[in-house]
Amino acid sequence: MFLIIAIDGPAASGKGTLAKKLAAQFGLRHLDTGLLYRAVAKTLMDAGQPLSDVAKATAAARSLDPSRFDDALKSRAVGEAASILSAIPEVRTVLVTFQRQFAATPPGAVIDGRDIGTVICPDAPVKIFVTASPQVRAQRRAKEFAAQGQAVDEAAVLADILARDERDTTRKVAPMKQAADAHLLDTTHMDIDAAFRAAVELVERSRR
Repeated sequence: MFLIIAIDGPAASGKGTLAKKLAAQFGLRHLDTGLLYRAVAKTLMDAGQPLSDVAKATAAARSLDPSRFDDALKSRAVGEAASILSAIPEVRTVLVTFQRQFAATPPGAVIDGRDIGTVICPDAPVKIFVTASPQVRAQRRAKEFAAQGQAVDEAAVLADILARDERDTTRKVAPMKQAADAHLLDTTHMDIDAAFRAAVELVERSRR
C-alpha cells in the first residue's frame, strides 16, 4: 500500500500531533515540514546571520540533516523566525524538493504543514485541513511553552499566533489555505483522542 496523507493548518491547531498518530496508525513515515523551516532559522540564528540573508538561508536549507533535529527547534523565537523564512522563495524551492522526495518514497507518508495539500502534494488521495479558534490555539501553545519551562504570556502568544496567521495566509508564495478537496477538521472543542478518531474516519472515508 502506497499512501500520502496531506495535513495542513495553522499553528497549534493540533495537526502535528494528529499527523504523528495517523502515521503510526497506518504504518507510514511522518514529516513535520515546519521543523525544516525552523532548522533553517536556527542555523542562521546560531551563526548570528540576519533572516533576510537569502544566500545564507538557502545554503542552510540545502545542508539540513533531519536526523539531527532536536527540541531546541520548538522554541517560540525559532518558530517566529521560521514563519518569516518560509516566505523566502529560494528557501521554499529547496525545501519543496526535499518534501516531495520524502512523500514519493514508499510506503508513502503523513506530511503536515501549511501548503501540503495545495503545493507539495496536490494529488494526495487524503487531505485534511486542521484548524481551531485562535484563542484555543493560544492556550495550547502557552501550555507547550510552560511545559518546556519557558515564561508564558498568553496574550503575547495569541498576538504571535494572529500575526503568524496573517503572514501565512497573505504571503505571495504558497499561502496557507484549505485545498478545495480537503476535509475540514475543527478541533476547537475536541481533545486529542476525539480529534484522532475523527481524522482516522476521514482517512478511511477518503480511501473507500
